[in-house]
Amino acid sequence: MPFDTLTCPSCGAPVKQYRNPFPTVDIIIEIHDRIVLIERKNPPHGWALPGGFVDYGESLEDAARREAREETTLEIGDLRLLGCYSDPSRDARMHTISTVFMARGSGTPRAADDAADLALFTLEQLPARLCFDHARILADYAAALRAER
Repeated sequence: MPFDTLTCPSCGAPVKQYRNPFPTVDIIIEIHDRIVLIERKNPPHGWALPGGFVDYGESLEDAARREAREETTLEIGDLRLLGCYSDPSRDARMHTISTVFMARGSGTPRAADDAADLALFTLEQLPARLCFDHARILADYAAALRAER
């Protein structure tokens, strides 16, 4: 059924449609005192946190676990919320709102799915070119770590 013909299943009245942002998740995966970054296979190219779109009917936490597994082959646990990032210009392709989690990874990380490559980085040795607003997210993560000490 095309989206321009949505109707109420009870009364048949047309349903007004709105143009809404897309929910996404990003995950800061901690493993061996480093964090996992992927090199994106698809545009925009560059290094990024693992993450992606939330599927319909999926919780944010389940989306984070799925995206981590799909892109890095890692299982994640100890999910902690870092924050939400909603700047309409954070992704040039469309308006997304990302919920960012911190998590502990287990297993052997390997690039998979949308990831062309994968590497472990310390916060002091991050790549110069990060996609989207991931430099800001990682700066917030570093500040959160300092606040915990």
